[in-house]
Amino acid sequence: MNHPASLRIESPSRSNEQRRLSSLLVSALPWTIIAGLLYAGLFVKPKAVGGSVTPPVLERRDRVYGITHGEGGALLAAASNGKILAIDKGRKITRQATPVDLSLQDIAAFDAMHAVAVGNDNVILYTGDGGRHWAKADNVPRSQVANKLNRVRTGANGMAVAVGEMGALLRSQDYGKTWQRLREEEDLAWNDVAILDGGTFVVVGEFGKILRSEDGGKRWEKQAAPVASSLMATAFRDASNGVAVGLDGIVLTTSDGGRHWTSVKLAAHDHLLDVLWNADKQEWFAVGALGRWISGTQGADGPQWNSGVLGEHTLSWHTRVLAAGSAYWLAGADVGAWDGRQWTPLDSH
Repeated sequence: MNHPASLRIESPSRSNEQRRLSSLLVSALPWTIIAGLLYAGLFVKPKAVGGSVTPPVLERRDRVYGITHGEGGALLAAASNGKILAIDKGRKITRQATPVDLSLQDIAAFDAMHAVAVGNDNVILYTGDGGRHWAKADNVPRSQVANKLNRVRTGANGMAVAVGEMGALLRSQDYGKTWQRLREEEDLAWNDVAILDGGTFVVVGEFGKILRSEDGGKRWEKQAAPVASSLMATAFRDASNGVAVGLDGIVLTTSDGGRHWTSVKLAAHDHLLDVLWNADKQEWFAVGALGRWISGTQGADGPQWNSGVLGEHTLSWHTRVLAAGSAYWLAGADVGAWDGRQWTPLDSH
């Protein structure tokens, strides 16, 4: 017996209710998403995955302009961004806290505890505890035109002399705490000063300019130089004999305390930026651009000069050289030691 098929017919009112509910859910969906995002943004705090990366104390972009001896055989280095770095005998680097972020152009030590650093905007820092604490000198003389101190040298009894832009020639007699101007400003940059016995100062700067004072900076005399290029550094081995170096490979020598200078002809013409006298090795040593170095040993007719580079692929510039034991430490675009045969850069880590 056949039974008629059972047909299920939706009620029109029920179908309309479902469509209205579906439409309501669809229209509310964007607002639900927005509300969820707002909640996540306001109340859900993301958690970092893994540990944070601490940058090395000496970063690749850092420039180290000055270097000096510190406490216990360590070295102190002045760098960009207000950094002062301590390098121990094991080549471990630590950063000393400073109150500035201006680039420091030079650093010099009075003794194991006292040191002074100078730099951009005429900033001067000093320490009396080996660098554990650095303070900023107040009321440093300034120019209304330009302010940058290029070099600082230390002498006996807490005396220091700093030189720089706009004829800056400043002196401190209390380990760098207070400073006085020794000359009126002028449109000229001084790059280095040698402090000799008896209160004699010899200053070198742009355009081959040389100044000399025999009374601690009260009176100054201009000395003639046989070059017109900028002189970048000078050093003396005693009160009479000195050397000055500069751009284009310039080397000048004096045997009368800086009154008269003679030019030395060398084959290399790379810029020379610093020079020192090494009493232990009885030699002059200078460094500069493109890894260039020169050395001069005393002979019967004056210094006998040699020249070379740190390495075939070592073309960095260096603004400072420091004698340390049997090697020289160089600072500039990078930092490292030269033993006369091999260049060993400082590992930033």
